Amino acid sequence: MLVVAVLCASCASSRASRAPAPTGTAVVPSSPAPVTAPAVPDLPDAPVVAVPPPEFTSTVSEITPELATRMEPSWRPGCPVPLEDLRYVTVTHRDFDGEKVQGELVVHADAAEAMVTVFRTLFEAGYPIRSMRLVDDFDASDDASMDADNTSAFNCRAITGGTGWSEHAYGRAIDVNPVENPYVSGSSVGPRAGRAFVNRPDSPGVIHDDDEVVRAFASVGWLWGGDWDSPVDYQHFSPSGR
Repeated sequence: MLVVAVLCASCASSRASRAPAPTGTAVVPSSPAPVTAPAVPDLPDAPVVAVPPPEFTSTVSEITPELATRMEPSWRPGCPVPLEDLRYVTVTHRDFDGEKVQGELVVHADAAEAMVTVFRTLFEAGYPIRSMRLVDDFDASDDASMDADNTSAFNCRAITGGTGWSEHAYGRAIDVNPVENPYVSGSSVGPRAGRAFVNRPDSPGVIHDDDEVVRAFASVGWLWGGDWDSPVDYQHFSPSGR
């Protein structure tokens, strides 16, 4: 019986070693789930905003050889100011239809920035200018430039009715809208079309005492020929008052 008991105990031990392990008691760690970025919704492209060019633009430059050739009618050796002391200036102005136009002037170097300041002010005020071209486009004829109602500055010429140098010959004078603002000496009016404006009507381009044009030039120290007693030069501005 002792032998049988030992054998039974051995069988029991053998069965125990072959018994399956209990389930549900051990957790096997798993790999973490992949992380995905949240979906980004499709957005419309940002609108392209065009940046408009500045309303007023200007340039100041020295007289190039090409420009000197163009200026042969208005400048010559013996003029009271050398070419290197002059500057070519472009400014935006409004014409009589309100359209923006790029005009051009030649003035003395010490007047260039002042003219930019003046015409920026006049542009912002909406003051119209018929034409602003070099007097050379009129073969340096002051009469032809005035007849065309052209605003111009430098011209190596004598004073009207005299022999001394005009302030225009130094690039330190400008004539603005000559038809609307004529030169009046007694019964003589220049240009001829300016007779319609001798009585200074309240019309576009006409310059009046203490208006935006006179004030703009006064702000840079330039005086108006409309304040002269005789002759009266309504188109004329200069720093010397002559």
